[in-house]
Amino acid sequence: MPFPKKPGGKSLDVLQNLPRITLANLRPEPGSKKLDKRRGRGQHGGNRSGRGHKGERQRGTRPRLGFEGGQTPFYLVIPKYGFNEGHSHRPQYHPMSLKRLQYLIDLGRLDPTQPIDLTQLVNARGVTIQPHKKDFGVQLVDEGNEIFAAKINIEVQRATEGAIAAIERNGGTITTSYYDPISLAIVIKPVPFFLQGKPIPKKMLPGEDMVPYYVDAANRGYLADPEKIQQARLALAQKYGYVLPDISKDELYHMLSTRKDVRQIFFGLSPGWVVNMTEKKILKPTDEKLLQYYRS
Repeated sequence: MPFPKKPGGKSLDVLQNLPRITLANLRPEPGSKKLDKRRGRGQHGGNRSGRGHKGERQRGTRPRLGFEGGQTPFYLVIPKYGFNEGHSHRPQYHPMSLKRLQYLIDLGRLDPTQPIDLTQLVNARGVTIQPHKKDFGVQLVDEGNEIFAAKINIEVQRATEGAIAAIERNGGTITTSYYDPISLAIVIKPVPFFLQGKPIPKKMLPGEDMVPYYVDAANRGYLADPEKIQQARLALAQKYGYVLPDISKDELYHMLSTRKDVRQIFFGLSPGWVVNMTEKKILKPTDEKLLQYYRS
């Protein structure tokens, strides 16, 4: 007679044949739990395409085109010329056209009956010179040579051939002269220097790379031989087809032929002199050693 079946016997048989329960074989009952899609963080957390919260970039903002970080734009960080290429040390000369020069004369800012140098050009607001930015003076260009009609005695740092011809065609003279940085700072702002009560220093000679320009008579350099300059004046007049005026017969001959000394910074003021702005006096050295120093 067979034994009656115990309740739950089938379940016990199933458990005996099943493997041991571990974390690896645990599964939820099918249909007992609905898996939701995970949501991201932030305002747009429902969109998992990558525009959610990104840590440092709040709310998925993106920098503007060309922004590379920091407060200074890249076009200011990167200089126009490379520092290692030597461009930053190249002397800079501000161009001044003959048209601009004639305009300043017509306005009365420049007196054509007096010698014109860098001091007069700066005081007339014709040019701005900044020595700390490697400015070495003014370059006179021939723009407006057809309307230039003034007879002047001018000193600049550089000049084109057309500008030289336009000035000499009207009976004027032009000289190209070099200023070292210390002399340049004095000549563009003479009053603050005079108020210090210091003697006027000697103007230094140009560097080795600039000497060929200022000894060339074709450039009207201040270191050139006066006889060669006169020959260059005649040659330039023949080249441009005009008759060179004879300034020796002019009543302004003394003014038009006035040239600075090689070491002289200002017209009419020699190195070593002290300008007393308070008492409006000029003090000249009398000691022999000082005289020898400033003459050398």
